[in-house]
Amino acid sequence: MAAYGHLCALFYDADKPRAPDAEVAWYAERLPRDAGPLLEVMAGSGRLLVPLVERGLNVHGVDRSEAMLAACTARLVGAGPAAPLFRQDVCALNLPFRYAGAFVAVGSFQLIIDPGTAVEALRRLRAHLAGPGILIVDCFVPAEALHPPGAPLVEVRTVTLADGSRIALRSETFVDVEGRRIDVAGRYERREGAAIVAREDETLAFTWYEESELADLMAQAGYSDVTIDASPLPSEGGERRFALRARA
Repeated sequence: MAAYGHLCALFYDADKPRAPDAEVAWYAERLPRDAGPLLEVMAGSGRLLVPLVERGLNVHGVDRSEAMLAACTARLVGAGPAAPLFRQDVCALNLPFRYAGAFVAVGSFQLIIDPGTAVEALRRLRAHLAGPGILIVDCFVPAEALHPPGAPLVEVRTVTLADGSRIALRSETFVDVEGRRIDVAGRYERREGAAIVAREDETLAFTWYEESELADLMAQAGYSDVTIDASPLPSEGGERRFALRARA
């Protein structure tokens, strides 16, 4: 089962259509504007990329999900100058541009489970930054890390699309605190009236780091001037959020 397919992209856009203004402003204030293009890594369907483009920033996007990039392309229509999008895995990043800054938002970097693979992804990113390019990584320590549930957590969420159809997501979450891993098995079902017209299963996993641990991974990948900043997003439900900033 793959993650971030077509129904996921539709659900995500309906559930989180646009980054909050405060988050957009946070990145706009910290990213260089006049030193060259910027790269959003694991950009998804453009919840942050599109409003940054609308603010006049020269942002490119990369993601490995074809469905997410298709949604991002559609949302960019009318947003401003064209924003190049690339379908690649950050762990094998090989783009034809060099960037003044790069950023990974909303904890997406934590989808890279293995620390060694995470270091390689950071190295790939550093190779795409024109020194002294800036890298910003937004992260979180989930509430489950401190208060793991005694059994798998089952949730059901529903969104309504513009055409009136609904997508329900049933997810089951498994927490391994010792292994610092959370696995989520989900099923999306799109309904028109009472009929199920599409179904999609997905599995995904993510990990988490303490601030000092992620700073150490960045140092291993060759970054300097690593600093810890407050996250652009507020903490919710007992999680702890932070952001790291470094120079290539």
